Amino acid sequence: MRMRATARGWTAVWLVALALVQTVVFVVVWRVAVHTEIGQWIDTVALTGNRIGQDRIDGPVDKLLNAMSVVSLLAATAMIGFIALIRGRIALAIAATLLIAGANVSTQLLKYGLSRPDYGLDPERAAVGNSLPSGHTTVAASVAVALVLVLPPKVRAVGAFLAAGYAAVAGVATLSAGWHRPSDAVAAYLVVGVWAALAGLLLLITQREQAEVAPGDAHRLAALLLGAAGAIALIACGLALSWLVDLRGTGPDELARRPLFAGYAGSAAGIAGTMAVVMALVLTVVHRLVPRVKG
Repeated sequence: MRMRATARGWTAVWLVALALVQTVVFVVVWRVAVHTEIGQWIDTVALTGNRIGQDRIDGPVDKLLNAMSVVSLLAATAMIGFIALIRGRIALAIAATLLIAGANVSTQLLKYGLSRPDYGLDPERAAVGNSLPSGHTTVAASVAVALVLVLPPKVRAVGAFLAAGYAAVAGVATLSAGWHRPSDAVAAYLVVGVWAALAGLLLLITQREQAEVAPGDAHRLAALLLGAAGAIALIACGLALSWLVDLRGTGPDELARRPLFAGYAGSAAGIAGTMAVVMALVLTVVHRLVPRVKG
């Protein structure tokens, strides 16, 4: 029992650390991308670069984003809750529902509560004001993470890859459609990551002492692959944007095709990489939050 209590204690510490770190990263992303000229410039370059090949992907992108509505979110939440309930996991159904609701409500509050100074870098969207975090990206990511929480261990790893891919595509789609800046999507993933950690704490608190964690359910390889893929994508993003920074004296509309593509592709890699890392972190701990044997 003492070993079990110690393991739960370390899991709780890990979840608190994840929540705090992702909150700090969210604040850093917001401050740099929204409250600095260079941050706004990079976001605007990425949005300007989305025009490259846009006519080829407009149709699929619009269909994907338009499918994300309040009705579809409620339907997805009901489905996720149902999966948890048929597995006999009432606490899991509640935690997954709170994750989705909390992340999406938080995103809307942040979007309308955070300020965005106008540095004159994006006059076309100046009247819109703050758009961070992205609501559509939050919908996709919160459903993706909640689904991984409720899936049985046998299909959890495959589900994590598919769900992370879906959420990453949704985030990139908001950039491709010109609906959101890349920092908006990255911030949305971090909001979901924080709520995933909080949902995990709820599951840990309601977990019975005699619950048994199966080591085989850890999915370490899948988490490692997701994390490595995310890290590589983030490094590629950093390299692309660091090269782009040397051109910061030029207006986004005056840049040539190559730097515009670097801004767009680099930002897309950053969006996908962030989602992969968030999902990898979820996968490293979910087997301890949803043990195979409830007790």
